[in-house]
Amino acid sequence: MALHDWHSAWRAALYGPKGFFAGGARPADHFRTSPLVGPELAEAVVVLLDRVDMALDRPNPLDFVDVGAGGGELAAQVFARSERFGGRLRVRAVELTRPELPAGVEWSSELPDQVTGLVIAHEWLDSLPCRVVQMHGQRTVEVEVATDGTESLGDPVSSPWLDAWWPLAAEGQRAEIGSGRDAAWADLVSRVVAGAALAVDYGHFLASRPFAGSLTGYRHGRQVPPVPDGSCDITAHVAFDSVRAVAPGELLTQREALAALGIAGDQPAAGLALTDPAAWMAATARAGRVAELRDSAGLGGFHWLLCPRNAPISLVRA
Repeated sequence: MALHDWHSAWRAALYGPKGFFAGGARPADHFRTSPLVGPELAEAVVVLLDRVDMALDRPNPLDFVDVGAGGGELAAQVFARSERFGGRLRVRAVELTRPELPAGVEWSSELPDQVTGLVIAHEWLDSLPCRVVQMHGQRTVEVEVATDGTESLGDPVSSPWLDAWWPLAAEGQRAEIGSGRDAAWADLVSRVVAGAALAVDYGHFLASRPFAGSLTGYRHGRQVPPVPDGSCDITAHVAFDSVRAVAPGELLTQREALAALGIAGDQPAAGLALTDPAAWMAATARAGRVAELRDSAGLGGFHWLLCPRNAPISLVRA
């Protein structure tokens, strides 16, 4: 069975003719994302979008672009709240295959040429393939893989990105080379004429890179070995310090960002259960959803990187 570098195998496994996403797989069927928890993430995004709108002096149209839209859940939820923008909001979902979207939400398999407004890449960077390398002896070498997951060590690798962002020093230590992700993010940010680009993903930093790398797979709600045969999603954490270096911006955890955007999950007063049981149940459910989104050990540990473009936009300042 032929061996390929991980970048090539990963790309074919996700986006090739028989790949995981090319076959119409939806992330919602395989792992839980913030838009699936409830409407609260969309509420936060709309607050941020309103800040963008104000900073741009209410343009017409105002763009909201969801890159790597998956099943289109976030795009649909933002569109459902578009009345506050007085008919000026243009919502577009960018995904390889067309998800089920409400009438009025555009779909494209290609990135937009220009954006005036807000573009969000929610769990998009983590799915962009990387080369995987390993320290062997005194050399950094390519890790090659077959479609059944069998790995082998290949030729020596020289990478300025590794030297700067993920230097290997110990036998068996692994890294995912993130230079392609950096380039993809810089390209996406450059398409924003005015407004902001927001990356939301799980990640790590130079001082705490995972020794064995972070490459993994997901299938039907479970973490599985990342076998590049098209049967599972393959993903790896994002080196956020490297991404931020190519497009500087404001960096917060999701827990911090949601608090800054006013998404609170306070438990309702106990007396409400007696005076208005339905309202108490609704408020309790909302508090549980917000707690899940802000859990530092889970979704709340995601990173939000906001890159303004030609406008004073911030997560922490309205």
